[in-house]
Amino acid sequence: MKWDIRKVTIDNKEEILSLRVAEEQRHFIETIEESLAEAEQWEEFRPVGLYVDDVPVGFAMYGYLGDGKGGGNVWIDRLMIDEKFQGKGFGRHFMELLMQKVLDEYGEQPMYLSVYPVNTDAIRLYEKLGFVFIGEYDTKGEQIMQKG
Repeated sequence: MKWDIRKVTIDNKEEILSLRVAEEQRHFIETIEESLAEAEQWEEFRPVGLYVDDVPVGFAMYGYLGDGKGGGNVWIDRLMIDEKFQGKGFGRHFMELLMQKVLDEYGEQPMYLSVYPVNTDAIRLYEKLGFVFIGEYDTKGEQIMQKG
C-alpha cells in the first residue's frame, strides 16, 4: 500500500469534502468544512488529505499555534478516517505518519492534541502512541494530551 499525506488544494478539495465519519462520531470532531474555514483564518493550520493507493480515506489538520507571548505549541488538531475505511488500522498508521511529519517540519518538541473523554477508541489509540493527559482542557471542553 502507498500511504500519502497531501496538502488540501483546489485540486483535491472536493474529494476531501466528500469524506464522512460515522454518525455516532460526528460530535467528536468538527466537519471538514469547518476545519478548512479555520485554516483559511489561521495560516498556522495545515489541512491535509490522507490517501491510500491514491484514494482519499481521511483528513487531518496540524500546525504550530502561537501563545501570543512569543512561544507556542505543535498540535495535531484533527484526525478523521472516513467511515468506509475505519477498522483497518488507517487511523493508527496515519497518526504515526502525522507525528513524523510534525517532527520533520517543526523539530523535536512536545506535541499536543485534544479529545473528548467519551471518545474511548481515540484515547486508546493516542495512549498507545505515547500521549498522556496533562490535566488541562481546550476551549471546547476537550481534554488535552501531550507526547514528549
